[in-house]
Amino acid sequence: MTKTISDIAQMAGVAKSTVSRYLNGGSVSAKTKQKLERITREAGYVPNTFAQSLKAKRTNLIGTIVPRLDSFAAAQTMTGIDEEVRAAGGQMLIYNAGQEREREIEAMQELARQKVAGIILMPARVTPDHLRAAEAAGIPVLLVGQGSDQLHSVVYDDYRAGLLMGRYVLQQGHRRIAYLGVTEDDEAVGLRRKEGFRDAVAECGEDCEVFEYESSFKIADARLAAERILDECSPTLIVCATDNIALGVVKTAHLRGLSIPEQLSITGFGGYEVTEIIHPALTTVRFPYFEAGKLAARLVHKLAAGEEIEQRTILDVEFLAQESVDNLNKPSV
Repeated sequence: MTKTISDIAQMAGVAKSTVSRYLNGGSVSAKTKQKLERITREAGYVPNTFAQSLKAKRTNLIGTIVPRLDSFAAAQTMTGIDEEVRAAGGQMLIYNAGQEREREIEAMQELARQKVAGIILMPARVTPDHLRAAEAAGIPVLLVGQGSDQLHSVVYDDYRAGLLMGRYVLQQGHRRIAYLGVTEDDEAVGLRRKEGFRDAVAECGEDCEVFEYESSFKIADARLAAERILDECSPTLIVCATDNIALGVVKTAHLRGLSIPEQLSITGFGGYEVTEIIHPALTTVRFPYFEAGKLAARLVHKLAAGEEIEQRTILDVEFLAQESVDNLNKPSV
């Protein structure tokens, strides 16, 4: 049940006028402000007057919530958003959620209080809490990277990325493969890429052993996962759910004295700039993060103006066959 100002006032033990002053940036004591911040956050309360005020006087601020600031994908997406927002005469506010759902929800509530015109959210997964917060905000919320039937989104063709990767490595003769993914709670990276890869294996029609492992997005965790993989199943190839994970696997391979790709082939997903700098260059799938950011900014501006847009916009990906996969079909010398 949606909370009203009266409900918030009763929960806090203060007058309705005090709640109104707090919500509109007026003067309240530090102790009362702290109490009201906590109560409104826990109640998921954002007053409908914000949505009404936006219709009368739209702001030029776009709020962007990113999973982490040290991510190449997030940085490229933010750069695209910022470029487009500035070109439209606006500004971008950035919140770093640190890959925590609670911080994403809090950021949505805080951005709504600041009367931004719209919010661009890059979540690892979309939960009922996200949907409730978006509805309470009363302003457009656009997802990037993850889809939802209830919110507009810009997504990548993660399934096709996995399919392209699977077909390529199988064409190169690899039949003993480790797939190092992330949690399937992350629908795009953890599930859809893996499903595409699995379907490529099913298309192959030959005996193929695929060993599935899981890591976080951190290079250090990927290094540890690579140790387990090499000890347990000795694959000819490790397919990594992201380029960052692939970098961790490359590090482990080097520490073990394994030659890439002759003794171990490695692939990633993302198309990060560093994948062309390392040697050998990483075979990967490039995702248009910068273009996605520009598009997301244009779409959230349209939503703020009351225009209709597609519920889900899917962006294509580009396969990059580079040097980190050995061709096992080549004749031996």
